[in-house]
Amino acid sequence: MAPFGTKSNAPDSLISADDGRKYWSGIDPDVNGMLGGFPAVSRVDLRGSRSFLAKVGLGRSKGVKAVKRALEGGAGIGRITQGLLLDVAETVDVVEPIAKFTAALEGRPGVGQIHNVGLEEWQPEDGAQYDLVWNQWCLGHLTDRQLEEYLRRCSTVLSVGEDGKTKGVIVVKENLSTSEQDLFDEEDSSVLRQDETFKRIFEAAGLRIIKSEIQHGFPPELYPVRMYALKPKET
Repeated sequence: MAPFGTKSNAPDSLISADDGRKYWSGIDPDVNGMLGGFPAVSRVDLRGSRSFLAKVGLGRSKGVKAVKRALEGGAGIGRITQGLLLDVAETVDVVEPIAKFTAALEGRPGVGQIHNVGLEEWQPEDGAQYDLVWNQWCLGHLTDRQLEEYLRRCSTVLSVGEDGKTKGVIVVKENLSTSEQDLFDEEDSSVLRQDETFKRIFEAAGLRIIKSEIQHGFPPELYPVRMYALKPKET
């Protein structure tokens, strides 16, 4: 098997960060824009995500937030930060290259650091520790190699329990290709991956899946969406 990024005909080799950012810069900074004209799915999406977090022990119990600090990668306008993460986390840092999307998050209670860089450029701050790193509908803009490297960086800042084992969790929630191959989308310069491709990248990044579920309740014309909860293999 050739290493990631060496096959010129691989769909992810067509990804252009500049083209992707040009596309998103032209999108309205609202829920309709973020969800491609399907704003009604937001409530169902957030409910499914909240249930998934509870199943991996990162929900909210009797008013107590289970997460001290979270990170949302590819946060957009902060739909998930505001609609989910701030309900379970004391502080949420965000990574989002389009500054106009994160403008409304500036100064919001609970929102910590705002990094206006791409996920492929993001470097965690020294000493940062996260109980949760949430990534949704954004990882298609990374090549396979960039995604592997990004996930490796995420794993280095996961919080550690008193027993020395990794406590933090990385969550990936993305559309899945229903074809027998990954598909390149010219409109926004992204790749729609198969479940098998995600699993291969997780393996290469040194991560194991501790829980995985399909999101239910979306319109049938949309791609299926799967959630993965990940931890380093050695824990």
